[in-house]
Amino acid sequence: MELSVIIVSYNVRHFLEQCLYSVRKAAEHHTCEIFVVDNNSADGSCSLVTNLFPEVRLIRNTDNAGFSAACNQAIRISKGKFILLLNPDTVVEEDTFTKCLDFMKEHPDAGAMGVKMINGNGKLLPESKRALPTPATAFFKLSGLAWLFPKSRLFNRYYLGHLDSSETTEAEIISGAFMFINKEALERTGLLDENFFMYGEDIDLSYRLIKAGYKNYYFPGVKIIHYKGESTRKSKINYIVYFYRAMLIFTKKHYGKKGSISFTFLISLAIYFWGLIALLKSFFKRFLLPIADAAIIYFLFTVIIPVWEKYKFGGGYSYPDIFSDILIPVYSAVIVFSVYIAGGYKVPSRISNVLKGIVTATTIILVIYALLPLDLRFSRAVIVLGGIATLIIIPSYRILIAAAGLRITQNAFTRAKKSIIVGDKDGYEDIRNLISSGSINSLIAGRVSIKEEDMSAEVLGNLKQIKEVIRINRIDEVIFSTKDLSASQIINSMHRLSDSNVIIKIAPYGEKVIIGSNSVNQIKEFYPADKHF
Repeated sequence: MELSVIIVSYNVRHFLEQCLYSVRKAAEHHTCEIFVVDNNSADGSCSLVTNLFPEVRLIRNTDNAGFSAACNQAIRISKGKFILLLNPDTVVEEDTFTKCLDFMKEHPDAGAMGVKMINGNGKLLPESKRALPTPATAFFKLSGLAWLFPKSRLFNRYYLGHLDSSETTEAEIISGAFMFINKEALERTGLLDENFFMYGEDIDLSYRLIKAGYKNYYFPGVKIIHYKGESTRKSKINYIVYFYRAMLIFTKKHYGKKGSISFTFLISLAIYFWGLIALLKSFFKRFLLPIADAAIIYFLFTVIIPVWEKYKFGGGYSYPDIFSDILIPVYSAVIVFSVYIAGGYKVPSRISNVLKGIVTATTIILVIYALLPLDLRFSRAVIVLGGIATLIIIPSYRILIAAAGLRITQNAFTRAKKSIIVGDKDGYEDIRNLISSGSINSLIAGRVSIKEEDMSAEVLGNLKQIKEVIRINRIDEVIFSTKDLSASQIINSMHRLSDSNVIIKIAPYGEKVIIGSNSVNQIKEFYPADKHF
């Protein structure tokens, strides 16, 4: 047996499906066994594997055993000379296994190798090659200095930012998202350390391989898609905490007590910093709109009152202080509460819900006003004028917020994404029908053909011209059909578009889903009879 592919999956059914189709294609010319270890998914992943991939050996766990333990379950019964640990949110090229096997055979000193990984928008993922996380290196990463100085040998040593990503090089750490391992080396160094539940196990294994006398390599001759974050969804602060715990285990294990103390201090600084940022961000999202609305509403009433006093009574009269000091704040609170009840503060906020809340609140205030004692009925006109002004100003400033790019509110005037479909005519029609039958907000501009001789009416250009098609037609989104496009064509095209600032998605042929980075637009569930990638 040449190769054992091991995929640990947890609630990523649609990504897992595309991963397995690409793995099946890449394994066609090799003796290869494929394992899926499911960590108690509740999204139909196991049924998917059983029904569509009978050749895959499915191991079903009754709880989430973690990444290391799940990998070890399959490794212990694997028979391949080489082992590939592969994330379920990946897509590999048709010749991936051939190139990797050839590379490992040509480098007998290799303990493990990694490849060039791109995300769902075609951009290079820096974790394709990494260095050992010394306390300083890990601190520079978590503090953001690595991001600020991406090419620095000092500040971005974690991602080896100073090395050319297009050249084969030694890399101390290989990502567990795609870790191609020499089975003999693994037997010498031991299996994955199950003390690492999530994150850090690949760092630990990579380091143990180096300590055992092997070399780890980064090989950019192979590219894969890694929809980073789908297999392990995380918030910023949760990621930092998990990363911290993993690095602390690693430091205690390999650097001793002295290294642990310095590491704990440096990383704690980073955690407190990002924790404060996360709290401020959460507060901003939850409370900015209601606080701003209350302030604006109160301000509008305080402007309207003296204007109405002058219009109604002329000079020399003003309403009692109780009107502006007590009743107007109460009116403002009622409107804000009504908007909240109407769903106007759900993120992203919908203007229609805001309008509904304002109208309801104004009506309620007028009804209550009619029931008040005469000495508290100061002006029905002020209430009506305040409600009208609020109906105009609040939605207007929400539109300005949305136009500024803040995602806490929706822009009611946002245009549909202008999309192109890459594929043949049948794939194009299938995706058009899929979009029109669902709630996907896309305007199809036309098709990019696979063959240069394809000159159908909807064709804007061919695959070689795709960047020009995007520029000329002001395209926002590119959707690749897998009907007649190979994984290699899609991956290479995505990588070419990494600087085009477009959204990139894949529409698996025969399915009712469109897959993109951090999203699955799902129309309808069904198992198709025939599948292609």
